[in-house]
Amino acid sequence: MPLLESRAMHAVENSPAPATGDEIDALAALCKASADPLRLQVLRVLSRDSFGVSELCSLFELRQPALSHHLKVLASAGLVATRREGNSIFYRRSELGQRPALEALQQQLFQSLDAIELPAALRANLAELQRQRVENSRTFFHHNAHKFREQQDLIASYEQYADTVAQVLRDAPLTRFGTALEVGPGDGAFLRELAPRFARVIALDNAAAMLDKARATAAGLANVTFIHGDTGSAALAGLESDCIVINMVLHHTPEPRQILRDAAAYLAPGGVLLLTDLCRHDQAWARENCGDLWLGFEPTDLTDWARDAGLDDIASVFLAQRNGFQIQVRLFGHP
Repeated sequence: MPLLESRAMHAVENSPAPATGDEIDALAALCKASADPLRLQVLRVLSRDSFGVSELCSLFELRQPALSHHLKVLASAGLVATRREGNSIFYRRSELGQRPALEALQQQLFQSLDAIELPAALRANLAELQRQRVENSRTFFHHNAHKFREQQDLIASYEQYADTVAQVLRDAPLTRFGTALEVGPGDGAFLRELAPRFARVIALDNAAAMLDKARATAAGLANVTFIHGDTGSAALAGLESDCIVINMVLHHTPEPRQILRDAAAYLAPGGVLLLTDLCRHDQAWARENCGDLWLGFEPTDLTDWARDAGLDDIASVFLAQRNGFQIQVRLFGHP
């Protein structure tokens, strides 16, 4: 066989398989979805958070029918994913492509988008939306601090998970017990678990009324310091904590991913982050009755957010409740 003919046959045998009609259609859908400046801005905004349709309308100052059309195009191309919370649908960016053949193209698209700064007006709208979320949460706890346990018990009382959280803490691979930080200590019950184990304990809460309740519960614990603020507070600057506890707090916060980033920054080498929260559920009444901003979280979401903050998954325990809710107790630490 002539050499040229042999090489030609070899090239044919090793060439990529011809694209199917479905693959061509998927590529066309992705290209169409990403060929609109507004849709690209939506993808950019959804890179770090999920938003409801009404929130996106306020961010982009668009009427719902117009925005819904763009979201439908993005969803059809597999660029955004949805989750339903009661009667609301929340959108987030889909990090995994719907088709492996388009994975590299989709990731390159996202990387290019994330390198572009958002317009000033859109950044201002985002800041205002986050401020409203924070204010809504703070207002709820200001008006409901007196019945905190009653509200909490509607979903999962402290007694139902306290022993498990305490055991995970006792089993944690800690070698230093200098400082512990509890974010959102609620009525302060877990401070009594932390105080005997650590030389110094910091209780942090952005709701003054809740901090007062925690202070009353922790009366007599001389090593507990109370700080009114959030995880971005200047009062925490330079903190190196051997243990950070966040019990049933994230579903009340507007930016749970940012909370994990902040916590990781305060975590000392060899320290652990002990996180307890609800698994995803569909009980929308929890928003109004319990001040929930999120209807729980997928375990993979917490893992991904922790990894994004530079933390590894150490241990996980899942507790099923009689009322159908499920609690996840997670332990994270630096690699």
